Amino acid sequence: MQLSKFTDYALRVLLLASSNPDRNITIREAADIYGISHAHLKKVVLKLSRDGYLESMRGHGGGFRLGLPPEQINLGALIRATETDFALVECFNPNSGCSIAAKCVLPGILDEALAAFLKVMDQYSLQDIVLQPDAFAFDA
Repeated sequence: MQLSKFTDYALRVLLLASSNPDRNITIREAADIYGISHAHLKKVVLKLSRDGYLESMRGHGGGFRLGLPPEQINLGALIRATETDFALVECFNPNSGCSIAAKCVLPGILDEALAAFLKVMDQYSLQDIVLQPDAFAFDA
């Protein structure tokens, strides 16, 4: 299993915001720090803002910051909010063309593994992974 880039970037944005709680961070600044697409990061920040994980402000002095205290941002819930597909194999899809899907036990095992992964992630919050500001290469 691999998390999507969207979830990866969401985690990075939240780490950056949690390490700098006293200031707004611009999307451009975050994109430069991580060396990722400004346009893609904009979509991530929009989703995180809509879901309440971030507060975003437009205009001069704008940017984004955490919308919740880090201890209230559960990593399992964040992954569920940002991942669009937990179908680990084709047969998880209702229209699967797999000829053994009706008798195969692998999907049950994979479901169990996915549940275990999410259960572990549910035990942690953003507070557990906050970094110090000097972990990031700020120009300002």
